Amino acid sequence: MEPAADLFRTLSDGTRRGLFERLAREGELSVRVLTEGAGVSQPAVSQHLKALKGAGLVGELRQGRTVLYSARPEALRPLIDWVAHYGRFWPERFDRLEQLLKDMDP
Repeated sequence: MEPAADLFRTLSDGTRRGLFERLAREGELSVRVLTEGAGVSQPAVSQHLKALKGAGLVGELRQGRTVLYSARPEALRPLIDWVAHYGRFWPERFDRLEQLLKDMDP
């Protein structure tokens, strides 16, 4: 699967996106801490972290019995590249839309 498509699929889940955003905002956190306020069970958080890790969006660091998870924002590069590529077409489309709306005005 294309990297950007994999990232879109992984981040399309609101819980996963929330976990990733929390890690990006707060830094390294354990599953226990992530479960607090996640609105889902600890096993569900673990499954979401597994998906995020599989997409390269999350890394882990073992400290004894504790595993700390952290966001890997650089893994978003394929999404950023995708948006940049297609973003070049938007200004032209908006200009056309603006002209169409002006033409439609009585």
